[in-house]
Amino acid sequence: MRITGTMRALDETQGAVRVEDVYETDIDDLWAACTSPERLARWIAEVSGDLHEGGTVQAVFTSTWTGPARIDVCDAPHHLLLTTQAGTDDEAQLEAWLTAEGPRTRLVVEERGLPVGSLHFYGAGWQVHLEDLGRSLASDGPAHVGGWSEQTPAPAWHARWTELTPAYQHTTVG
Repeated sequence: MRITGTMRALDETQGAVRVEDVYETDIDDLWAACTSPERLARWIAEVSGDLHEGGTVQAVFTSTWTGPARIDVCDAPHHLLLTTQAGTDDEAQLEAWLTAEGPRTRLVVEERGLPVGSLHFYGAGWQVHLEDLGRSLASDGPAHVGGWSEQTPAPAWHARWTELTPAYQHTTVG
């Protein structure tokens, strides 16, 4: 597993984080892991709500991020675009692209509209999420057996995020 993560400023206050990896599974299986509530709960978030284009879902991530997300684009099995509330008034966009590469599938995830001074936290977080996805796919089960909540992150997610954050903090924002 070789996750590539980059960060870039979009303007003086907002930025974007982009991570990608190639997984040993076909595109339909990876799409299911990224869109079905049962599979999402194995590696990144508990999700409920109107799971269709134009619908709004509520999510509780392993990182403790909690909030609504509107499904703006759902083009199975290649493209997903969500709009989330990044703060009280700020929206962020979370976008995923899946591309078949023979029997494997490349996943690219980009989150935009993030505070530029905090990009390293998001970069480390998204790398851990993609690592968790890889573990969940390999075991065909949950990456986090201890659970998580709005107040408490998944312990393994938090430990890895804490380990990766300094490296992302020293990465140049493009």
